[in-house]
Amino acid sequence: MRRRLLLVLLLFSATAVASFALPLLSATAAERTQTFVLGRTGDTDRFAALAQQARTTGDSAALRAEVAEYTALYGEAVVVVDAQRAAVVESGGLRADDPALSGVLDAALRNQPAAPVPTVLPWSDREVLFARPVGTGTRVAGAVVLRASTERAAADVARRWTWVLAGALAAGVGCVLLALVVARWLLRPLAELDRGVRAVAGGQRRAHVTVTGPAELRALSESFNRMSDAVTEAADQQRRLIADASHQLRNPLAALRLRVDTLAGRVTPDGERTYRSTVAEVERLESLLDGLLALASAESRAVELAAGGREPEVCDVGHVVLERVDAWSAAAGAAGVRLEVGARSPLSVLARCPEPDLAQVLDVLLDNAVKYAGRGAVVRVEQGADRVASTARVVVSDDGPGLPPDDLPRATRRFWRASAADGRGTGLGLAIADSVLAARGGRLDLRAAEPTGLAVLVELPLEPAL
Repeated sequence: MRRRLLLVLLLFSATAVASFALPLLSATAAERTQTFVLGRTGDTDRFAALAQQARTTGDSAALRAEVAEYTALYGEAVVVVDAQRAAVVESGGLRADDPALSGVLDAALRNQPAAPVPTVLPWSDREVLFARPVGTGTRVAGAVVLRASTERAAADVARRWTWVLAGALAAGVGCVLLALVVARWLLRPLAELDRGVRAVAGGQRRAHVTVTGPAELRALSESFNRMSDAVTEAADQQRRLIADASHQLRNPLAALRLRVDTLAGRVTPDGERTYRSTVAEVERLESLLDGLLALASAESRAVELAAGGREPEVCDVGHVVLERVDAWSAAAGAAGVRLEVGARSPLSVLARCPEPDLAQVLDVLLDNAVKYAGRGAVVRVEQGADRVASTARVVVSDDGPGLPPDDLPRATRRFWRASAADGRGTGLGLAIADSVLAARGGRLDLRAAEPTGLAVLVELPLEPAL
């Protein structure tokens, strides 16, 4: 936008300067040409009058003296001829029988008007012939021809043009400076707003912009600052609502759990089914509250890290993978699922993520795989690194039933559960994992495994090698 605005302003400025400079140059050259023509025409008329006087008196001494003095003073040649083209006076090396004078003398002796003199320009170096008939009315008794040089007039035009062009250049420089100032004045607030929008999109809290520029942009900047504060406040209120609701529900839920547990030995056989359903619902509520707290914590860390709150920590991906697979081996064996770990890379893969966060993500993925892959399934965990993309990768895959293609994009939504879950789970696990990875600059990708099953890809920024 800056280039387009500057281009428009500079084109307008150049057009405006040219609209004044070009006519002024033309008028300057025309005025000097007119002065040149009037001066030489006056001189020619003077010599014609003297030639008429010499013809009347029969004495051409005054004419000769005037012509000689003129040629000596200005260096311009003069020729005076009678009606038969016989030379009366010749000076400056110009002769009456010069072929270049033939047409001019013919026109003057026939009392025809002379051709117009071309406009004198700085590079003009030609000589101009001025002719004037001698006599009055239709009785032409001779002619006067003056050969004038345009060098002095061209030098004057060049000098005047220099001043005009210098003024145009100064005006052009002023217009360029003015265009730069105006562009900066107009675009600086827009650049500030762009920076502010990027900051808000990146999660920065209460991102403000400097209020500068025209009144309209100042009002827009003030509105943006208010909007940024409102967005931050709304996000804070949302997180506080989740956290407060979860904390406030823990006390009555703990009391409910205690009372339910005390009924364990007092339930009659007829109420045993209802009691087990109640215990399952209490456990589900506890899991849901834990998930809400984990989700609120992950979102809070995401905002803090996006705003540059602290330097990211580093973990050994292979170490975390082995630790979590070992922790889930017992649960997998009880569910009839076999856990396998892919071959480790001889080099350590260091990711920019704290160990507890990566462990939390792997717990979610392994928990889902153990629960839903089915008895007899194989769950495989592989880790590696893409040095070109600078990412560390962990893939948790199984050969279970997997998810339908339409369900894959919805799997990370909050409270979403697959139809095959049969009411199990809270629907927050993958949403929590996705939020934790997003907070660390990573991503979670679900895709179908071959030939059957589900593969979940975890990507995290790779710690640069020293």
